[in-house]
This record gives sequence, C-alpha cells and structure tokens, in this order.
Amino acid sequence: MLTIWGRLNSINVQKVLWCADEIGIEYERIDAGMEHGVVDTEAYLAMNPSGKVPTIRDGDDILWESAAIVRYLAARYGDSEIYPESPMQRGHADQWADWNAWWIHPPLTTAFWGLVRTPEKFTAEQVEQAKTQLADSWKMLEKTLERQPFVAGDRLSYGDIVPGCSWYRYQVMVTDRPHTPALDDWYARLAERKAFQDRVMLPLR
Repeated sequence: MLTIWGRLNSINVQKVLWCADEIGIEYERIDAGMEHGVVDTEAYLAMNPSGKVPTIRDGDDILWESAAIVRYLAARYGDSEIYPESPMQRGHADQWADWNAWWIHPPLTTAFWGLVRTPEKFTAEQVEQAKTQLADSWKMLEKTLERQPFVAGDRLSYGDIVPGCSWYRYQVMVTDRPHTPALDDWYARLAERKAFQDRVMLPLR
C-alpha cells in the first residue's frame, strides 16, 4: 500500500492527497511536520534528507518533493485524463507545475505566513510586495485559461493540481485581487470535484 507522510494543512501535502484521491488510490497517511514532529527523526531523514513533507513510500521505493510525487502518481496510477497521452499536453502540465514553483510559491509563502500564520514577523510592505508579485504572475495563467478550461487542455490533468492548490489559498487570503474571470471559472470547475473539496478547500491555519 502507498504510504504518505504529511500533515493535512500543508499545501504540499494537499497536492499529493488531492492527486491520490482524484485517481482513487488506496493509501495510509501518517501525520508528520510541525506539531506532529517525525520529520527530524533519523528514520524520516533517511527517507527524506530535506526534513520536509510530503514523503511517500510505494512498495520499496521512496519519493519526496510534492510536484514530483504528483507526476509519479498520475503516471503510475492515473488514466489518460489525469495523465494525458499526448507528450505536448504533458509538457503543458509540467510547464504550469514548474511555473508555480518559480512564480507563485515564493510570494504565496510570504503572503501566507504574513497574513495567516505569523503576521507579527512580517511588515505590511513585505506582504504588499508579495501580493503585487502574485497579481502579476497569475496574469500568465489567466491568458491560457481564457482559451481553454484547464491548464493542459479540455480536461483536468496533474498540471492543474499544483497551481490549483495555490489559487485556493490566494483567493481566500487576498480579497483585493485583480479581476480574473478565467481563473475564477477554472476555480469553480475545480471546486466541483470532491477530492478538491476534501483535501484543499480547508480552513487556512
């Protein structure tokens, strides 16, 4: 059975859980990270030297880094919807997952910690700068979604999972964001999916 280490309120763990539930994979989840500890133990660090979550074990194999895990689960267990047959569609899925890591994740992390988790440690200027960077970056995906319903084409793929988790947090935290009708419509489509509701649409903490 697949084993997933990670706490439910971690955005990176949520990506993996959404993907697994979307596909219908049976798995065991073990709480790890922050108040749950585990990640600083010798046994965990032997699996994942970064000391972060998530980590998965599938049979005898270990994998960490959330986007890599999402790609693996989609390729190993998914159908041609979640893992497109077309190499170009998979390229587009990878493109937006990688884009999220560079363009969205860093300022989103600043905004999340500055608005939700430890606001006392961030200045208003730092938070506003992060919000500006996010607003500018989301415009790139907005243009793609004006032409198609999902990031890689007409159907949801693993490429929607990584930025989909980020967009949920962003639109919950930042109410004074620019008008983005295509992103809003995309989010509405994601929000219809039970796996997204169960694993991503949770209170931020």
